[in-house]
Amino acid sequence: MEEIRRFVDEMITWAGITGDYVPMLRHILLTITAILLSMLSDFLCRKIVVPLISKITEKTEASWDDVLLNKKVLTSACHIVPAVVIWSLMPLIYLEYPIFKEILERATGIYIVVMSVRTVLVFIGSFKGLENSGERRSSAQQYFHTFCGVLRVLMLFVAGVVVVAILLGKSPMTLFAGLGATSAVLMLVFKDTILGLAAGVRLTSNDMLHKGDWITVKSVDANGIVEDMSLTTVKVRNFDNTIVTISPATLVNGSFQNWIGMQKSGGRRAKRIVYFDFRSIRLVDETLKQTLLAKHFATEDSFKLKESLQKAIEKDIQEGKDIEDLKNPAALAPTNLQLYRRFMEKYLRQRPEVNTELTLMVRHMEATQCGLPIEFYFFIKDKVWVNYEHILADIMEHAYALANEFGLKIYEQYPEQ
Repeated sequence: MEEIRRFVDEMITWAGITGDYVPMLRHILLTITAILLSMLSDFLCRKIVVPLISKITEKTEASWDDVLLNKKVLTSACHIVPAVVIWSLMPLIYLEYPIFKEILERATGIYIVVMSVRTVLVFIGSFKGLENSGERRSSAQQYFHTFCGVLRVLMLFVAGVVVVAILLGKSPMTLFAGLGATSAVLMLVFKDTILGLAAGVRLTSNDMLHKGDWITVKSVDANGIVEDMSLTTVKVRNFDNTIVTISPATLVNGSFQNWIGMQKSGGRRAKRIVYFDFRSIRLVDETLKQTLLAKHFATEDSFKLKESLQKAIEKDIQEGKDIEDLKNPAALAPTNLQLYRRFMEKYLRQRPEVNTELTLMVRHMEATQCGLPIEFYFFIKDKVWVNYEHILADIMEHAYALANEFGLKIYEQYPEQ
């Protein structure tokens, strides 16, 4: 540093300048020298160091260094170097002006702190590049993402304290020691952050929610894919492309539906209820029987008694029990709804889109004043929303149309005129 000052003094002497103008001219030349050196250091960092590091990271087989040491991080770090040069030369330049020196040192110190924190924040933000945005975030990745959020808040808090300490001309450790008395105020200021951190840890540790999950939160009208999870917010992109921002504490304290189980399973559940008019449910007569046989909606075996029922009747006969009512063929004749249920279950099992390894049934529900509800319960292999809806609509349209072939009438309430 002294060499620079001696060089400037020699230049002034060589120029033949003497008198009261020498100190002023010395400070001007030293200031210009410091500015030129800081500009030169910034140029060398951006044009030589950054490209050199980028080439080195490109040649390595690892991908993490390309992400963490990207151009944005390196460029942000380069902005610190000129300030460090100015800081180093400050005592040399303004040795005879202590007040001016003190002001510039504090301003430069604040700039170094701000740019250092900015570089760290950019570096932390680059960790997102290590994730595949199209995949579901794992528990480990979510923990790390939450930790990065805490680290950001901590860095900003420390930077704020250091900046205040520089402005006041005090040691940062003195301010940190004094913060113990104001912990209650800090807890109030960072209440949402602390609650969000606790809620985020609970969501992740209990495997309740991850980035990429499809969730439904009725309380806030959210139904879509989780795009991001931070300390204080969970961003959900609804299927109409609107963005809903939810507090993690809201999810923990309330309730939400996560569809990840369905996404990982062998099919998406379909459950539809159709109401049939009681007056259309009847025993199968010969006319209906021949119609169903002709259209291949039933076979001769469909009209026979089940083997278990036949054995039970034969057993009762052998034991001499009175079964006069059962000797009437009409008493054991199948109903049109019974045949319809059997046919629809067979129809569903033959559909290639239906997963027959999961639960499949067409069952009775409790009777209502609007008719007898029949529930169609099965799973469709294709879980993509649009494809799922089209397949389900096609199946149910057949269910409605085939009901008439069995002499059944679907209940419908006509609007008042």
